[in-house]
Amino acid sequence: MEQAPAGDTTTDESNVDALEDALIEPVRRDRLIVQRGLFGSLSSRVPEKMYVITKGDAAADRHGLQLAEAATAHTNTYFGRFAATYWQRWTDVKTVNLQLTYASSGSATFTVWASDARGRERIVTSSKVSGSGDLDLELPIERFVDGGAMWFSVESGNGSLLISDARWTVAAPEHLRPAAVVICTFNRADDCTITVGTLASDDDAMSDIDAVCIVDQGTDQVRSRPAFAEVEEKLGKKLIYLTQPNLGGAGGFSRGMYEITGSPNSAHANVIVMDDDILCEPESVLRLNAFANMTVQPTIVGAQMLSLSNPQILHVGAEREVLDEITAGELTPGAKMGIDLVKKKQEPRFDAGWNGWWTCLLPAEIIAECGLPIPLFFQWDDIEYGIRARFAGHPTVTLPNAGVWHADFHLKDYDDWARYFSIRNGLVVSALYGRFDGNDISKYLFRKISELIVSMQYGLAATFIKAAEDFLAGPDFLYDGGQSALRELRELRDRYPETKPLPASQVGKESDPHTQMKVWDFEPDKKREGLVLLKRAVQQFRGKVDGRQVTVPAHFANWWHVSLFENAVVTDASQNAVRVRRRDKDTAVELAKHAAKVCWRLRKEAPQMKKVWHDAMPKLTSRENWARLYGIDE
Repeated sequence: MEQAPAGDTTTDESNVDALEDALIEPVRRDRLIVQRGLFGSLSSRVPEKMYVITKGDAAADRHGLQLAEAATAHTNTYFGRFAATYWQRWTDVKTVNLQLTYASSGSATFTVWASDARGRERIVTSSKVSGSGDLDLELPIERFVDGGAMWFSVESGNGSLLISDARWTVAAPEHLRPAAVVICTFNRADDCTITVGTLASDDDAMSDIDAVCIVDQGTDQVRSRPAFAEVEEKLGKKLIYLTQPNLGGAGGFSRGMYEITGSPNSAHANVIVMDDDILCEPESVLRLNAFANMTVQPTIVGAQMLSLSNPQILHVGAEREVLDEITAGELTPGAKMGIDLVKKKQEPRFDAGWNGWWTCLLPAEIIAECGLPIPLFFQWDDIEYGIRARFAGHPTVTLPNAGVWHADFHLKDYDDWARYFSIRNGLVVSALYGRFDGNDISKYLFRKISELIVSMQYGLAATFIKAAEDFLAGPDFLYDGGQSALRELRELRDRYPETKPLPASQVGKESDPHTQMKVWDFEPDKKREGLVLLKRAVQQFRGKVDGRQVTVPAHFANWWHVSLFENAVVTDASQNAVRVRRRDKDTAVELAKHAAKVCWRLRKEAPQMKKVWHDAMPKLTSRENWARLYGIDE
C-alpha cells in the first residue's frame, strides 16, 4: 500500500464505541459452509473458466449452472476446487459434504474427482439422478497429505439440467469465531468504495462477518464519495469508520487490530486485513474464515494474490524470505509463480513462510501472544508479522482456492521512494530473525549499491545508503511511525534528476530511434559477476564508455548493460515513462565513499544492532506504543 504523509484527521469516537457490541459469536449450526460452488465472478473482467468449464450448450451465472441436453461441466478450476490437501494437513476434519439442488428434465450424472500431488486423477464417487431434488454426497478427506484437491463434474444426459445452491460443508464446531474485516486506505477513495461495496454486496459471504472496519488515513476521504452512502446503508451497524493521521499500511492495519482485539468478545475473533485497491472476491473471505474456524490451532490464513491486469495469472503460490539477502517473495518449495490458472493447477501442498496482507486472516490469539505489528510505516510489516508468528509456533497457510486480484508488482518501477522502506525494514527483520552476520550483510548491501552506481541510478543508491544509516540509528527513528523519514527521503531523491520519470515524448533527441542500441542478450556468469562489476566501475570512472545517446527497454536495463554508456534513456517498468540517466563521476565517487563508510559501520555494529532491535520489540509492538501514535488514552 503506497502511502504518503497526510494532515491530522479526527476520529468519530462513536465508531470506536460501536465495536463494543459488534463482535458476536455466530449462531450455532450443524453444518458450516466452507466453500460455495460458484459458477461466475462478480466482475466481468474475470473469465468464467476460473470458476467452471462447460462443454456444449450451457449457461452459467454466479450461483447457477444450466446445461442443455448432452452438455457437460466441471469445477476443476481455481475457485471450483476444494483444497483437500490443506484440510487434511491443518484440520482434523475427516469428511466434507458436497451439497446442491438440481432440476433435470431427464437424467444427469454427478461425479466427484480427486487428484494427488502429481496431478493424477481418481474418481471418488458418482451418482445418477433424475427429476428434481437435493444431492448430498459425503466425501472422505484422505490420501491428500502431500497434495491434491477435489471437484465435481456433471453430464446432463438426455435432458436439460439446472444446478443451484452448490456448497461444500463440514460438521460445524461447537463454537464459531467472531470475525471482522479491516481495510486500510489512503487517498484511494474510489478504489476503497468499490472494494467495500463488492464485499457488502455478497450477503452470504458477509453473514459471519460482524464488522467491516475502514481506517481512513487520507485527506480525500472515502466517505466523501456519493456511492459510499449505499455501502453505509448496506452494512448498517457492521460498518466501523475510523480516521487518523497517515501512519502507513502498518499503522492503518494495526489500528483495526488494536480496536478489534481491545473490544469485548474478541478473545477468539478472526481479524481479516485487506488492501483497499484490490479486485475483491467475497468468496475468498468466506473460505479464509471457515478454514480458520476448523484448524487444530490458531493459524494465519492468507489469500493468494492474482494479477489485476490478467485475472487468470497467479502472482505466487506461497512465499518465504531470504534474510541474509534482505529479500522477500522467494518461492517456497513446490509453489508456482506466474502460471496461467486456467491451464495449470496447484497440486502439491506448499507451506508458506508468511502471507501478504492484500487479504489475510489473523486470529486474535496470535495477536494477543505476539503483539501488534512494528510501526515500519510501509513494506515488510506483514512479512515481519508472519515470521514473528512462525517463530512463536503459529503457522501461515496460503489457501490455493482463495484469491484476490492486486496490481501487478512487475509494473512498479524499482527506482522509487518505496525502496527505502524495503531496505531499511528488511534490515530490521533480518536483524530480528536472521543470522545477521555483519560481514555477509555488509558485503551484500555494498554490492547492491555498487550496481546502482554503475547503472547511473545515483538517487536510488543514495536511497539505499539512507536506509542503512537510519537502521543503524536504532529504533528511535520509528517514534513518529515513519512520517518524517518519508519527508526526508523525498527531499533526498529530489537532488538526483534521474529519479524523475518523464514522458517518453518529451526527452527529445536523447531517445532518437536512430540511436537505438543493438539489444544485447549478454548476462555475466554468476561466478564472474564481481569481476564484471569491477570492470564496469573502472570504465565508468575513466569515462571509457560508449558516448552515443541510447535508449534501453525496461527488460534489458540491467546494471551490466546500462553501465556501458555515458547516457541512457531507460524505460520505466510501468511502461508509462522513461528515466534519463547520465554519468557523473564526482557523484559516483562521493556515493561510493559514503556507501563504503555505512557498510563498514554495518559490518562492525551488526551484533550490537541485533541486540538493540530485539530489546526494542516489546515496546515497539505494544498496545501502549500504538495508542501513543494514535493519540489514544489507554
